[in-house]
Amino acid sequence: MHAAGARAASAVNALALGIELGVTHIDTAEMYGDGRAEEIVGDAIAGKKRDALFIVSKVLPQNASYEGTLRACRRSLKRLRTDYLDVYLLHWRGRYPLQETMSAFERLVDEGLIRALGVSNFDVDDMDEARAALTRHPLVCNQVLYNLDERSIEHRVLPYCRTHGIAVVAYSPFGHGEFATGSSQGGQVLAAIAKRHGATPRQVALAFLTRSPGSFTIPKAEREGHVRENAAAGDLTLTRDDIAAIDAAFPVGRSTELPTL
Repeated sequence: MHAAGARAASAVNALALGIELGVTHIDTAEMYGDGRAEEIVGDAIAGKKRDALFIVSKVLPQNASYEGTLRACRRSLKRLRTDYLDVYLLHWRGRYPLQETMSAFERLVDEGLIRALGVSNFDVDDMDEARAALTRHPLVCNQVLYNLDERSIEHRVLPYCRTHGIAVVAYSPFGHGEFATGSSQGGQVLAAIAKRHGATPRQVALAFLTRSPGSFTIPKAEREGHVRENAAAGDLTLTRDDIAAIDAAFPVGRSTELPTL
């Protein structure tokens, strides 16, 4: 088997294991691998009970005109080999008016091709505009960068989402290859908390990022070991002292967002 085929097979096996372990939130997008990621997900969920899965995909900004969004969604469904998406997101804001994209999303909900709609990488002003463009269906989630070294959403985005009942879905919860090691101060804090709970530092990080109601993470997991580790994080509950220690080791920092007038 060539390298690409081996990686695809490994990804299918990892996804299948995650489903077996109860990790049923599967995040993908038309951008990932130019649609190949959606095809891999389609392979992994083949034969599985569809209503036990929660499948999310995203439309690229350059495809997010009204008609373009409708076409993109149907392409994603074909690659995934499913009749509907649980949530469909605008990957990030582009040149098309949000009114067009949101109107297309609402039509897709009405037609049963998606069950809910959301956004990704949106700040507060963008979410306000998206919500104002909707007439029949709510904005259910905002998928954003959130990890121990990047907590800026806690200034305005996270409080806004809590106020308006919008779920926060954290991507890159371990950062970009720079997760705190045991030799750093932050790494030592995570290791100590992990030891007390019989967990791993990565599980502690996931528990911290999902400590608030309505907060979720989508950690990347291409290997079965990562899948098992991520799945077990759902059983970990941090104490107030744990949270305070992590807060001190990984401070939020000053807001770089402009205030809303």
